[in-house]
Amino acid sequence: MRPRAQCLVVLLGACSPATVPPPLSFTAVTFNTGTTEQQPWTPDGGYGPSQAALSDQFYGDGLAWAPIVEQARAFFAEVQPEVVAFQEVFHSPDCASVPATARAGFVCERWAPGDPTVAQVVMGAGYQVGCNLGKPDKCVAVKRAFGTLRGCEQDLCLDALAGARVDGCGQGSRVGRGVIDLADGGALTVVHVHGTSGASAEDADCRKRQVDQVFVDLGLADGPAANGARNLILGDLNTDPGRFAPGDPSAQRWRDFAGPGGRFQFLTAMGPSAPATYGGLVNIDHVVSDVFTGGCWVPGVTAGRAPVLRETYFDHAPHVCAVTQTR
Repeated sequence: MRPRAQCLVVLLGACSPATVPPPLSFTAVTFNTGTTEQQPWTPDGGYGPSQAALSDQFYGDGLAWAPIVEQARAFFAEVQPEVVAFQEVFHSPDCASVPATARAGFVCERWAPGDPTVAQVVMGAGYQVGCNLGKPDKCVAVKRAFGTLRGCEQDLCLDALAGARVDGCGQGSRVGRGVIDLADGGALTVVHVHGTSGASAEDADCRKRQVDQVFVDLGLADGPAANGARNLILGDLNTDPGRFAPGDPSAQRWRDFAGPGGRFQFLTAMGPSAPATYGGLVNIDHVVSDVFTGGCWVPGVTAGRAPVLRETYFDHAPHVCAVTQTR
């Protein structure tokens, strides 16, 4: 978009032109890269039930099968997003505790201390990766040409995203806040969410309190996670606010803050008629903002968009959103 001129009134009543920068526009992706023991299959026969069992036992069912890592890398090389939120991505240094008998075909087969993590390999050169507090499987990647994570000087910064543990809801932080200092000036606050999974009342309560971390109080005495002048919230909510609100208080809590008439809006598709992007049933991966609007597409779901890979491995599909600041 070309800069436009505006007239500035000065003391003498004269006007002089000034350049107004174009609105901030970029591509954001949220992608839960995990798999399940019940799903995986690859057409070449390299990954089957025995590998799935190893994945579950030693890799936390995170992205760790080397051929799939390579295909995910090719996907991101084509899309070239500025901001990415990962959930359930295997943290390569954990290879140190994986036995040799469980390494064949996985990233640990060739791993050595000091090697890039899976998230770094998938994104390639030119990206910086920062992770949630105590959660190296939940990370945000930022293209360096777009900006850098404040307080992170290296290519990888563990615990880079500000967060706080929710009592009774596991270790580490499932809500992380990062501030991106933009290459062209200004800042963008990114909030990375991976809600607690499960259908019990206790699980729903954990998710509800995590939503409150996003919009009410992160727990660090500086307000909510989304406390910036412009906020982008993205991740795996582990609930479907468009379908589950009547029965899941955590889904309803999202609707309390984001939706028609609210300050925040969902950029991703919502409601009973929205194409299901998780397990062919629901929408639990979302992008939300207070100042950005835009359209999102889903590989393998949106018409004309090929899936990330031919194999059945991921149980989530990534959401790719072209966002533009409108407020």
